Formats: sequence, C-alpha cells, structure tokens
Amino acid sequence: MTDLLIDDIGTLVTNDPSLGEGPLGLVRDGALLIGDGAVRWAGPQTATPQAAADERVDAAGRTVVPGFVDSHSHLVFAGDRTAEFAARMSGRPYTAGGIRTTVEATRAASSETLSRNMRRLVAEALRSGTTTIECKSGYGLTVAHERRSLEVAREHTDEVTFMGAHVVAPEYAERPDDYVDLVCTAMLDACAPHAKWIDVFCERGAFDGDQTRTILAAGARRGLLPRVHANQLGPGPGVQIAVELDAASADHATHLSDDDVEALAASSTVATLLPAAEFSTRAAYPDARRLLDAGVTVALAADCNPGSSYTTNMPFCIALAVREMGMTPDEAVWSATMGGARALRRTDVGHLGVGARADAVLLDAPSHAHLSYRPGVPLVSAVWRGGEAAVA
Repeated sequence: MTDLLIDDIGTLVTNDPSLGEGPLGLVRDGALLIGDGAVRWAGPQTATPQAAADERVDAAGRTVVPGFVDSHSHLVFAGDRTAEFAARMSGRPYTAGGIRTTVEATRAASSETLSRNMRRLVAEALRSGTTTIECKSGYGLTVAHERRSLEVAREHTDEVTFMGAHVVAPEYAERPDDYVDLVCTAMLDACAPHAKWIDVFCERGAFDGDQTRTILAAGARRGLLPRVHANQLGPGPGVQIAVELDAASADHATHLSDDDVEALAASSTVATLLPAAEFSTRAAYPDARRLLDAGVTVALAADCNPGSSYTTNMPFCIALAVREMGMTPDEAVWSATMGGARALRRTDVGHLGVGARADAVLLDAPSHAHLSYRPGVPLVSAVWRGGEAAVA
C-alpha cells in the first residue's frame, strides 16, 4: 500500500483537539499523510514531514473531513413502499405497521437480490462520504430469514445488528409472547454467531419495556451488545432501558422527558438522532439542542430503510440537523463522524488523528459548514477508505 500525501487543504477537520482548533480539531492550511491504511500525520502544511510520499493529492484549498460514520441502517430488504410514502404526504400518519409489507417482499426475494440491493445502497452511501455503516436485520422475522439477512449484511459491513425484534412476525400477531420466546431461543441461537449487536424496537405497535429487557438480556447471554430503538413515536421506557443496560445507543430519541435527558447525560449511551426519518414521516424533529446543552453525546445517522427514511445521504442529515434540530454546523459534522463512532464504540474511525483508519472525504468547498450551507449539492469530490481511493 502506497503512502499518500493530501496537501494544500484549506480546512482539515481532524476531530482531534490536540491537533487543531476546538472539538473539531480544525487545521487551517493543513496536510494529511496516510500510510499502511492509517493516518500517519496530520497538521499544518508548513510542518509536513519531509519524507516523500508515493502519491500526492493537491486539495487546492478545499476541505477534508473524516469519513461519515452511519451507525443506524436497515439495508437488507426487498420491495418498494412508494405508495405508503405518498399516502403519508397526503396526511396519513406513520405507524410501525408498514414494516410487515417489507417483510413479505424480503422473504420472497432471493439472497442474491438482497445482497445486490445492499451492495447498491452501500456504494451509494460511499459516494456521499460514508465510510463506516451499520446494518440491521429485521425484515425476515423467522429463524431462517433473520439468519439469512445477517449473512447478507456481513458481506458488506462488520457492524451487523440482529433485530428479530423489529415487530412481531405476522404469524404471531395474536401470540406476541410466543414470538418473544422464539426470538430469545431458536432465533438468537441461529443468529447470534452472525452479529455483533442486538436491537429492539421498544415502541407501541412493536415491543413493550418488559419484552425489550427480556430480548436484550437473551442477546447479552450470547455475547451481543445492546442498542435500542427508543422513544420515536411517543414517550416510553426505551431510553431508560438503554441507559440501564449500558446500551451503546438509544436511537431516534424524539420524545424525551427531563428524566430521560438526565439519564443519557449521566451515561455512556449515545443519543443517535435520525432526522431523515422525521423528514419522511412529517413527524416532530428531536431537540438536539436540549440534548447537547445537557451534555449528552449525540450521533447523526441516516436510518436508510424502505419505509420511513429511504436515504443513505449523511450530508442531507447534517443539513436537516442544523436547520431543524438546533445544531450548529460544527456540532452536526462532529455527530455525523465522531458521534457515529461513539455510537458503535469504535476508536479507529470518525477522526483523522494519528493511528486512525485513513477514511477521509474531500469536499469541493472551502469549509465543512458548506455541508449545511449548500444542502442538496453533491460536494463530495473524493473518498479514501483505509487509505485507498474509493470515490474519485
């Protein structure tokens, strides 16, 4: 693997305060040296190490940011829910029930179709700067189909989450406790070897607090780490359960009490906000300002799924967070990079400090603030993942 020097960087966002200004570790007129897939050096161009790199990229005064870390997605699916989206735009409210439409289509699809669709979405995300992405199961809801979904996900990412507890499978609609038993026994036995995380949709129309605790405990016994879909559609116990179980993240976190905010602030659980879901469902946006002012660690993720957030575009989510959720441009960029890494409990991604995996994005802009200042504009000019050119 060749050494690469990216120089004449107008603004280098390192997310390492020891290297530059503020929480983003901003370096003006900077340079970045990459070798063996990792960051070897980052700092002012005038202090660039003299050793020659094999390759040089002239950033021409543009901006370099860490690759985006998308810590919440549902990419293993088949089918289309355009009609549901159109109905919502005509006034029908969002509920969890539409998930069952995707379950039917996903079960009917071949593994090759599912893998091809996920490959397309991961490539799409990469083109907009996402270099690390998490993926959940949850559209199979049988032992065999959930295992297959995880096997497909593992072809494309290391961050794989078992989510057999997305909704109650249609065959168990009148026997939800029996479905919880299935998830906790045969389904987890088959699926745990293929996943790193376990997630539960703790929400009305899905799983209540007791069921959520039971499922997450069963996953923990098999070595899976917890995450929780929490407080999306209304107040509920999800955030408190996430904190109680030291979950890596409580995702959505839209409807929070003061106690919920205080619990998050006193914990290591990240509040992962998904503004594209509110955009696509015309729901109220979470109050990021309230969380940040309380000292909560906040991540942004795209929540790509066919029903409530069919986007892989993290710059879009950054723009929404700034416009609709009270975040500053700096906070939104940090949450889409370092915040996502914290939500995955990763220390090797989300920043460009020495030793980090060399995931870097060149923006055709003089500042990272242009990600929210110029919404909808394709600013990503080049992407390196592990030091290798992935988009150019």
